[in-house]
Amino acid sequence: ETLRRIDNDGPFPYANDGRIFQNREARLPRRPNGYYREYTVPTPGARDRGARRIVTGREGERYYTADHYRRFDRIR
Repeated sequence: ETLRRIDNDGPFPYANDGRIFQNREARLPRRPNGYYREYTVPTPGARDRGARRIVTGREGERYYTADHYRRFDRIR
C-alpha cells in the first residue's frame, strides 16, 4: 500500500510522509541533503506511526527499515 501511494504521489495518511530523510547515521549511501525522502509503513496495532519506513532516493532507489532506521534493506 505504501509503495502504491509513493508511486501515485499520495495521498499519504501521515503528515510526515514525504519529508526529507537526513541519513545522519550514514546507513544509506551518502548523498546531498534533500536526496532522500521517508514514508511510513503502517504497523498493525501501533498507536503512532510505528517503526517501519520506506526511504526513497531521487534516482528511484527504495529502502525498507522495520526498526526505525537501524537497518535497511534495498527493495528497488
